[in-house]
Amino acid sequence: MMRIGHGYDAHKLVKGSHVILGGIKIDSEFSIEAHSDGDIIIHSLIDSLLGAAAYGDLGAFFPSEDDQYKDISSRELLKRVVHKLKEDQYQISNVDITYIGQLPKLNSYIPQIRKNLSEDLEIEIDCVSCKATTTDFLGFEGSKEGVSCHAVSLIKK
Repeated sequence: MMRIGHGYDAHKLVKGSHVILGGIKIDSEFSIEAHSDGDIIIHSLIDSLLGAAAYGDLGAFFPSEDDQYKDISSRELLKRVVHKLKEDQYQISNVDITYIGQLPKLNSYIPQIRKNLSEDLEIEIDCVSCKATTTDFLGFEGSKEGVSCHAVSLIKK
């Protein structure tokens, strides 16, 4: 049985020194305001995987009110979700991710992001798509107030 899931995440940008996206620390004049490390690429991916398996969402699975998740690595959260999927006999077929924001420019980081996600998902790198786009200065992403990300995943049992 094939199942598809969609995930979305958005966060406010604040003055800072770096962002973490796809498990990579990227120098930036902004940081992502969040309870965990704010990695919206991985957060949206986790939401898509949880949705595909009908497990709920990121906030239900890892409540932000729980201090054990304060500043936790999103890669660690992703590994926990992958473990749960495997326990329940799911296989991840492929994922497709679209980051939306004026900053930072991600093109040079995409290969490493795909590698990180491939390792954490335990799937081949050619099953991991990651793209970045801007809104041509429209909306909260365009005004650099925030960033967002969509992810779609296909799993099978």
